[in-house]
Amino acid sequence: ITGVLVASVLFVRRVAHLTTVTEIEQDDAGVRVYAVTGALFFASSNDLVYQFDYTGDPDDVIIDLSGAQVWDASTVATLDAITHKYAQRGKRAHIVGLDDVSAERHERLAGHLGAGH
Repeated sequence: ITGVLVASVLFVRRVAHLTTVTEIEQDDAGVRVYAVTGALFFASSNDLVYQFDYTGDPDDVIIDLSGAQVWDASTVATLDAITHKYAQRGKRAHIVGLDDVSAERHERLAGHLGAGH
């Protein structure tokens, strides 16, 4: 049992660091696009909120999750926190590219988990 628990913790720690946020070059200076890739769950989404330039970004930000999967409610809460941080600065963050399962989870839980983390 101890071996299984240790292996589980090590696996979660390893997978948590496989998530990346990359700024995509855009011709339109009024929009910033970020591509997020990897499995988003409680361990990997903790640092996600710190990967964006809330102050320096333009008024419109697109967060493309076509290369990511939303696995749990903590990730939806993190996405809510990100959009809230942009809104506090008068900016709009658009979450795009969710697969069907992730989109359903996001739609069902967004805005219901507490605002402004």
